[in-house]
Formats: sequence, structure tokens, C-alpha cells
Amino acid sequence: MVDLDIAVVIVTYKCAQFTIDSVRSLQTGRSIAGIKLRAIVVDNASGDLPAIAEAVRINDWSTWVTLVEAPKNGGFAYGNNFGIARAFAAGVPSYIYLLNPDAQVRPNAIESMVRFMEARPDVGIVGSGFENLDGSDWPIAFRFPTLTSELIEGLDFGIVTRMLHRWVVPREMSKMAQPVDWICGASMLIRPQVFSKIGGLDENYFLYFEETDFCNRAKQAGYPTWYLPESRVMHIGGQATKVTDLTAGPKRLPAYWFASRRRYFAVTFGTAHAIAIDIVSLLAHALGSLKRIALLRTHRGVPHFIRDLIRHSIIWPKNRDFPAVRYSAIEARSEAQPQGNPAR
Repeated sequence: MVDLDIAVVIVTYKCAQFTIDSVRSLQTGRSIAGIKLRAIVVDNASGDLPAIAEAVRINDWSTWVTLVEAPKNGGFAYGNNFGIARAFAAGVPSYIYLLNPDAQVRPNAIESMVRFMEARPDVGIVGSGFENLDGSDWPIAFRFPTLTSELIEGLDFGIVTRMLHRWVVPREMSKMAQPVDWICGASMLIRPQVFSKIGGLDENYFLYFEETDFCNRAKQAGYPTWYLPESRVMHIGGQATKVTDLTAGPKRLPAYWFASRRRYFAVTFGTAHAIAIDIVSLLAHALGSLKRIALLRTHRGVPHFIRDLIRHSIIWPKNRDFPAVRYSAIEARSEAQPQGNPAR
């Protein structure tokens, strides 16, 4: 039997120690029978490479860890595509596994995903169940964002959320494997055939919404996404980007978050529908803000959200330039047959 070749791609940007810890967590997976694990660490032009290279040398990881430096910080999608292309250059892997630098795999996390995918050839993408740094569960997967979900999020009103819970984007998952719309890109196992069919992650997204878009395009191409809670991965949320780290309360969202949101709604639903989504979102957030003011809970709101959404909205013609899907680091392949033991 030929071992299954699992190519792990980790993209780092100014988080060298997190990346080293993430690579270290992969070591137990290298002793699993029938699985050959290799890792490609991509430094998104942040200067992390020397520290990681030293860790590779000290720990004698050079036989299975490849370090590459991207020529620019092109964002999460760009960095992952850069690593995926490097993985394919060494031979078409059985699976590509995207792992965040601030995530660490628990024992058998990768094995359980691989075995699941081997038993379910109809599934294109599978994601893990997460736990926090303290070991508590974070059992969340997601629905695709819609006009209704934007209304729910903006109003932030309990009775509305309960009435429309089927459209709330975050889903609290049970302890059984099940299909979902999309999963967190911090731990994502992907068949190579998905890349052959739809290409890579869309590099027009600098950060955020890229895995939402990728899972949506995969679903449209006939490759569903599943959530697998028995695969356990510890994720220190927000450490790689700081945007979603809520330990000090909600933070103002960067311009690229709004650009990614705008692109997702426009390419998914069309310009007219995206304009309607922004109008509903603005009205809902205005009402939600008034409610928080009345209840003296203004600290719960994202700072300057309404002002920033207006500024970045697709309502304005200047914000309606949406280039075609771009995955410059990956060549489209008409066929991708899994191979074992690729040459390094």
C-alpha cells in the first residue's frame, strides 16, 4: 500500500513562535501508519523565516519541513496559494491541509480527517472541531452570509435572533459529523481535485471571507464541506491577525475586512442584491446602536462600524470594481490523481 501524502500549508506573518509551536504539534502525525506528512511553511514577507529556520535546524525537522518566503504580503489566500503551489511542485498530494500558525493539532486530528475523506469520496473539504487555549470547546461552523443574516447581526436583538436562527451565520455544532456551508480556514483538509475544478483561494481577498468564498465555489462545483468534531485542533483565535481577538473588547475593523465583505456579496449575489444587503445592514446596525445606547451597552458595538460601512459600501459606484477570481500561484489542473511518496 502506498502511503497517503498529506501536504500541510502554514502561512506565517509576524508570528514565528506560534508557527514553530504549530509545526511541533504535527510531529505526532508523522508516526501514523499509512500517512506521510510533510509541511510547507510560507513566510508572507514578514521576516519570520530566520527564527523558524533555526527551530527547524535545532529540532531536525528539515527532512519534512520546507520553508519558503513569499515575495510580498499578498494576504491569507495569496500565501496559502503560494504554499499549495509548492506542495504540488513536489508531486500531487493526496490531500492539502491548511493550518493556521496560531493553531495546534491534537493527536489523531489529521488522521481522523483523512480517514473520513477516504470513506467519503463525495466530500471535497472537511474541517475540525476547535478548542480554546484553556481546553474549552469552540464547536462552531458557519452558514453562508445573506441579507437576512446581516439583518440579524445588525439588530443584535435576542428575539429576532431566535426567530431567524436558521439564518444566523455561526452555528453551534453537535458532536456528530455533518455537512455545513463553510468552515474556519484555521484547519481545513482539501482534496486536490477541488483545486483542479475551481482553482485556489481567491487572492482578491486580502483577509477574511476567502474561505467562505472558497467553500461556496467548491459547493457550486459539487464538492460539499463537512464538519468533523472528532478532529480536535486548538486555535488561539485572533493571534495571527489580532482583528478577532476580543479579549479587550470589539475592535474597529480594518478597511480590508470591508473590501472582502463587499466583494463576497457582489460576486455571490450580484451588484443590485449586494446594494440591498448594505442598505438593510446599515438600517439594522443603526437600530442596534440605538438599542445599545438606550441600554447603556455601547461597549458591545464595533467602533465606527456604521461610518466605515457607509464609506466602503457598494452603494457608491467607485466601490464596484470586482476583478475575476485570481489564484496566481496555482495553475488550474484538469485532472489531479493522488500520488504517494512524492520526491522532495
